[in-house]
Amino acid sequence: MADDAEKTEEPSSKKLEDAKKEGNVPRSQDTSAFITLIVAVVVVYFATSFLTERIEHLYRYYSSLIGMEMTPILASQIAITTLGELLLMIVPIASVVALAGIIAAVSQFGFIFTTKPLTPDLKKIDPIKGLGKLFSVKKLIEAVKTTAKVAIVFAVAFYYLIEDIHELPTVINFSLEHQIGWLTEKIIMLVAVMLMILFVLAMIDLMFVRFQYFKDLRMSKQEVKDEYKQMEGDPQVKARIKKIQMEMAQKRMMAEIPTADVVITNPTHYAVALRYHKEKENAPRVIAKGIDNMALKIKEIAREHEIQIVENPPLARELYAKCDIDELIPENFYQAVAEVLAFVYRAKNQAL
Repeated sequence: MADDAEKTEEPSSKKLEDAKKEGNVPRSQDTSAFITLIVAVVVVYFATSFLTERIEHLYRYYSSLIGMEMTPILASQIAITTLGELLLMIVPIASVVALAGIIAAVSQFGFIFTTKPLTPDLKKIDPIKGLGKLFSVKKLIEAVKTTAKVAIVFAVAFYYLIEDIHELPTVINFSLEHQIGWLTEKIIMLVAVMLMILFVLAMIDLMFVRFQYFKDLRMSKQEVKDEYKQMEGDPQVKARIKKIQMEMAQKRMMAEIPTADVVITNPTHYAVALRYHKEKENAPRVIAKGIDNMALKIKEIAREHEIQIVENPPLARELYAKCDIDELIPENFYQAVAEVLAFVYRAKNQAL
């Protein structure tokens, strides 16, 4: 009980993913059953004419046998014909309903393939634990839910049955056609009401199952800390984090290029972008650098923003190797960079 009281944190994405891999997902049997029932009702409704036709065909076949001597061969033919007609009526409907059941189940939690539930586990046949699960609070809740659902359905069905019985003295005087119409109308009304009730019960069950699922997967603060430590040590997680950080750094670097004063190139393999604020900083700052494709991208952005590109292979290689992004250049580069900046400023003045 103490452990349950401490589990106040919502389950992490990793814990949810691990539970899914083990086949532990929120399944609402009532929701799947309701969707399957809806499909079954619709399929039977649209297949009524087909079913009627097959039943009439079977009836005519049986009628044609009247007066014939029953022999083992004839009995076999009757059995084969009957079985064939039944399969012709049942298999298409059963296939569609089965497919609807699969889709209803998959739509709740996606397609999962795992052999974990099939793995032999001696703990599962422990009689003491088995009795504990049999008389657990969870089983009690399930029993109460099932009893309540059955009671509601039977109560509604009984209510409509009593109401319909009161009409029987009047209906008995109807013609056969009108009696069949009355019975059809009552059946449709009863089915519609039952479907509405089952829909409400299915939604309640779906919300309850999902609530219970996330509640059972709640974590204690210590579990959250342990999982974080474990993930921090995961090489794949570290690599993913590093990749994301590099991508973000590159985006920031590219966004800074338009503010550069000059881009020094190799000219094809290296590119280093420099910015110099005389009033704020004592030396030029490296705001972007790259080789090969990255260098081409830096130069492309520089051209778009009319930033001067200067070819100086030795200086470009040295700056790339010894200067980090967003750092001031070392003192030994002052003279060489000053000459480049002087050239850039003269070019700008001449352009003006």
